[in-house]
Amino acid sequence: MSKKVLQNQKYQTCIDACNDCFESCEFCATSDLREQDVSSMTRCIQLNRDCTNICMTASQFMSRDSEHSKKICAICADICDECAEECEKYSDMEHCKLCAQACRICAEECRKMAQ
Repeated sequence: MSKKVLQNQKYQTCIDACNDCFESCEFCATSDLREQDVSSMTRCIQLNRDCTNICMTASQFMSRDSEHSKKICAICADICDECAEECEKYSDMEHCKLCAQACRICAEECRKMAQ
């Protein structure tokens, strides 16, 4: 027996982008911690953690149709862009490359939503 999941369809594309970005950033930070020269990855790890948190928050706000969703998404877009920029410095690492892509998509969707 399958259950129908209730979703806020109004923002679903942006919610999905935030959730994908959250997962990518979480994986990227964990992968960075396993790199041989972890100290060189400090900023990347920190931005991944910040991006993870703001993406989760944005997803939650949109899911409950909060009146503050647009503000949160505007901030999320900025942090996602910063995280993507940092990850792009390590494009030779697959996890950073994929994270940067997820961050760029999320930033774009959050900007659309925040308008």
